[in-house]
Amino acid sequence: MTSTPEHRTDALTRPTPVRSTYRLQLRPDALTFADARAIAEYLQQLGISHLYLSPVLTAARGSTHGYDITDPTSVSAGLGGPAGLKALSDEVRSRGMGLIVDLVPNHVGVADPRQNPWWWDVLRLGRKSQYAHFFDIDWSSGNGAGGRIALPVLANENDPAALTVDRSGPEPMLALHDMRFPIAPGTEGENALRIHDKQHYRLVNWKSGLCGYRRYFTVGGLAALRQEESEVFEITHRELAAWCEHDLIDGVRVDHPDGLARPAAYLARLRALIGPQRLLVIEKVLSNREPLDATLPIDGTTGYDALADLGGVLIDPDGEKQLTELSRQFTGHGSDRAWFTEHEHRIKRAVAETMLVPETRRLVAALKRDARAENCDSMALTNATIEVLSFLPVYRTDYTPLAGMVAAVVAEVARRNSELTAPLQVLVTALAANGEAAVRFHQLGGAMSAKAVEDTMFYRAARLVSLQEMGADPARFGLSLIEFHLANAERATRWPATMTALSTHDTKRGEDVRARIGILSQVPDIWARAVSAWNDIAPGPDGATTLFLLQNMFGVWPADRRPAATVPGFRERLHLFAEKAVREAGTRSSWEEPDVDFETAVHRWIDSVIDGPVGAELAELVDDLAPHAWSDSLAQKLLQLCGPGIPDIYQGCELWEDSLVDPDNRRPVDFTHRTLLLQSLTGTPDLDSSGAVKMWIVAYALWLRRERPECFVGGSYAPLFAVGDQAQHLVSFARGRTGETPEVIVAATRHSIRLDEAGGWGDTVLDLPQGHWTDRLTGHTFSGRARLEKLFARLPIALLVR
Repeated sequence: MTSTPEHRTDALTRPTPVRSTYRLQLRPDALTFADARAIAEYLQQLGISHLYLSPVLTAARGSTHGYDITDPTSVSAGLGGPAGLKALSDEVRSRGMGLIVDLVPNHVGVADPRQNPWWWDVLRLGRKSQYAHFFDIDWSSGNGAGGRIALPVLANENDPAALTVDRSGPEPMLALHDMRFPIAPGTEGENALRIHDKQHYRLVNWKSGLCGYRRYFTVGGLAALRQEESEVFEITHRELAAWCEHDLIDGVRVDHPDGLARPAAYLARLRALIGPQRLLVIEKVLSNREPLDATLPIDGTTGYDALADLGGVLIDPDGEKQLTELSRQFTGHGSDRAWFTEHEHRIKRAVAETMLVPETRRLVAALKRDARAENCDSMALTNATIEVLSFLPVYRTDYTPLAGMVAAVVAEVARRNSELTAPLQVLVTALAANGEAAVRFHQLGGAMSAKAVEDTMFYRAARLVSLQEMGADPARFGLSLIEFHLANAERATRWPATMTALSTHDTKRGEDVRARIGILSQVPDIWARAVSAWNDIAPGPDGATTLFLLQNMFGVWPADRRPAATVPGFRERLHLFAEKAVREAGTRSSWEEPDVDFETAVHRWIDSVIDGPVGAELAELVDDLAPHAWSDSLAQKLLQLCGPGIPDIYQGCELWEDSLVDPDNRRPVDFTHRTLLLQSLTGTPDLDSSGAVKMWIVAYALWLRRERPECFVGGSYAPLFAVGDQAQHLVSFARGRTGETPEVIVAATRHSIRLDEAGGWGDTVLDLPQGHWTDRLTGHTFSGRARLEKLFARLPIALLVR
């Protein structure tokens, strides 16, 4: 397979327009800057314009993701240091490519205080530390730790008795098992417990509901930074400023800006730092129909919103009724809108009253201060505040398009609960002051949403788990063609350079797993019968867990006729996923209180499925439906690659991939295999388990973006509709230069099983714009009125170019 020649820049500093990105999960033990340089030629041949790097600053030793940064002032030596980053930049620049970097402004890693110099200094010196104001620390006397920093690290009440003094290094340290903590000057002695009582911190049980600092959600090992402080911004962005000054990078992806005090102000400052030309996208979960704030100085999001649209248009709405009933039989509820609405409120309340108690406590204290209502009943104010936050339908409401949302929710809460009138008045007074309380209100709202929705409800619902994804609305069973096209058209006009994604390091399931699960919406009767029969043969641990895990098993089961038990790592991966799933769901087990008996039953059942008749029947069903799953995979991939925005390809996803939630989706990728496969392709591959056909369409779509960039980022978008009895089975659009005749047409099959049941395309046609059109994927040419049975004779998708 030979690509068109890539234009080489004459000067390394010439800016490279971002046409497409390829996400690399860097890690010192598997993928360093040098390793990325080694695959740059392959990614160039594939057609990628920019490598999109996971965080590159110094992270905790052994980190496989890089988000637990321990020194924001240095490039990771384990990845290759500053010289390695520059060499990578030079390498890709020489190929006419560029770099996008992942920035983590919200938090740093503190799980091992010795690795974080700032945190170590704060623990050692307390408020006198020059870094004390870098962190959002609760120093109040009522913080539950007597004004000291509560560190939730103890596993049980007997742990303090195990404290000792470690004198093996240059300074004595308090030691608890393998953990080490600093000793404040002048407090050293012989008795470890007495030394501990004199420190600026206090070690507490991790289940105590105490934590002396704002965390990233509920992760005690990640302490939040105060980017609203100029000094913090300056020092944590010093490396980024240098990269921009030396033109090493072409853009930035911002991790979770919703956790910051004032995201809009932060992004304005960040835009000023990187300049107007570099790409700036943010990780933002947009709730159902929530608009992205057009006043932000950004190019868009990292693509969860597009992911929901691309998958949603392939879901068959006709399957909703039967899958809802199946869910009701196994779980006691239908996982429908009514259930999600009721449970979102209930679970958000539970999260605020358990996991996020320290953050809730600090918010209530700030509300009383800002409202000058110190005598207000704390319990009533806490109840009223949690009630309002639990009804907010978005992460946070201080973005311009959402003005008035808090007022509407407060009014509704007041109408329902007249006894909350007084505390709600305090809440409103404090929010109107727009001070500390307002900041904490929005930060807590985002954390509640993330923990309640993505991390809990998405593991409890079991109607169609492919819909339970970052940025998706599982209560909305699919997307009509009209909704899909209007969403795309708006993206093309308002956010032409936003990132679009199908898989990320945070998705619950990879794109091809979701596509395969999604086709169950077309065969709900077959699926319902199979699940009921399998549950009779090998009864699951409980109904909800059984239905949830069987869908995921169907999504990842080998489709190459290999017995699942013989696939390396498959069994272990399923067991790890199941353990995480049942603990996140929190109904029968949890991270805080694991139910060993229940989890043992789950693991025993998984083995019985893999090794028994259920596994054999599951394999048969996967084999029967595999061509349709592959059809949907190719459809969503081509729609993404040629649709509005800048498509990101997550590492390895140019072939079929079978990833589940992290850390499964962060496994190393075999780039040698991919390089050899790309070089070996000489003609349109078959639709089979090798995934070669996916690589074929990825390469041709990316080459086309390189060849005609004006047709894509900033180009026009026009929906195309078929004519005939099976018209609803086509999703198609045209792209071109703004104001000119279209040059590219994308066409994809949807609901292919239903289409086969109807006897195929029949007389359904697509009227093509004037001109002769060649399908880059097959070489076939068309003009005028194209019969869809001929357009899709070779593949279930087509990429037509004038």
